[in-house]
Amino acid sequence: MTQKLVLRNRRKSPLSPWQHIDWSLLLVYIGMTIFGGVMIQSVERNQGLTDWWQHWLTGGIGLILALIIARCRYEVLVNWKWIIYILTNISLMAVQVIGTSALGAQRWINVGGFHVQPSEFAKVGVIITLAAILSSKTRVKLLDFFKVLIITAVPWLLVFLEPNLGTSLIFAAITIGMLYWGNVNPGWLILLVSPIFSAILYNIYFPAWVAWITLMALIAWRSLPWGSLWAPIVGGINFLSGNIGQILWNLLKDYQKDRLTGFLNPEQDPLGTGYHLIQSRIAIGSGQLFGRGLYQGTQTQLNFIPEQHTDFIFSAIGEELGFIGCIFVLLAFWFICMRLVIIAQSAKDNFGSIMVIGVLSMLIFQVFVNIGMNIGLAPVTGIPLPLLSYGRSALLSNFIALGLVESVANCRPK
Repeated sequence: MTQKLVLRNRRKSPLSPWQHIDWSLLLVYIGMTIFGGVMIQSVERNQGLTDWWQHWLTGGIGLILALIIARCRYEVLVNWKWIIYILTNISLMAVQVIGTSALGAQRWINVGGFHVQPSEFAKVGVIITLAAILSSKTRVKLLDFFKVLIITAVPWLLVFLEPNLGTSLIFAAITIGMLYWGNVNPGWLILLVSPIFSAILYNIYFPAWVAWITLMALIAWRSLPWGSLWAPIVGGINFLSGNIGQILWNLLKDYQKDRLTGFLNPEQDPLGTGYHLIQSRIAIGSGQLFGRGLYQGTQTQLNFIPEQHTDFIFSAIGEELGFIGCIFVLLAFWFICMRLVIIAQSAKDNFGSIMVIGVLSMLIFQVFVNIGMNIGLAPVTGIPLPLLSYGRSALLSNFIALGLVESVANCRPK
């Protein structure tokens, strides 16, 4: 009789719908969001802005959404993949028609006084669609490989035309990560990105460019069906990539070109394109080991770094909390990535596993690029630091992605 009462009480537990979710992952997300609000408050302390509490409010809404999604069966999304894909593209096309512009780009839609950025939610939509497609394949064939690329190309192009170069790069990272986990031939992924490297090598070191073309032709010959036919085609594409790269370069906006090249030598334009990078490096370097203290950073409190509450929040962490604070942030992201890999490995089906890897690819790429541009190792591309940078759409999309991951964890076999 006692055993029956215990079992009945367990069934009535308010946490029973979420008993198998990854609580450690959820708590780290909450902690990072709270920490992000604290740093945003520090950045805006002398500006009279209140984005920090909006960051917390958005995070609270996102947490509720994540918990609701976590208790639902994620498998039903397989049947909704094309509807999600169509709605994703419609929202991106709506930006071109009724979107509002800021900082030289048209990326937002005004909904009831709130600026919504559809490209942030499009990342989650693409992850769901690609996971549903790849999960139905035990082995990705060449035709399936091209099908995935074409599906991704539509939202990628719409985002690129906003223009939003940073988010379009995230789409590429998501696609490559999910294809790799979906058991595609690794050689095909190398060939996919080979024209980019070929265009770079063509303008840097000619012998290396020739060696690269030869290597790509060899990989095509060994990895592709009818390799003897594909090898000269791949070699020709890489041969022409130098001129093609120049054409694509001319299609970029001037500010995009400056962002891509300014990090190599920011001192050439210290009051223009190099200003952000120079001030960010000064801030992080001045923090030393333990930092100047919260609300005590000179670069941060005197507003030397524009857009510090969004793209350059890591520089505020480096200045006020020092090397220790930066390591804390990196360890937190490492822990999140580790938990995502564990959930992907223990998922009950391929759809859930590949979807989690899509979230992982999105997160890793944003963290590497954002921190890299804060310390001068990557171009300034406007990619926010997940959970820490201010951005309501970005934060909500991260929590929706968390909800999908927790749904996969919640549905795992015991």
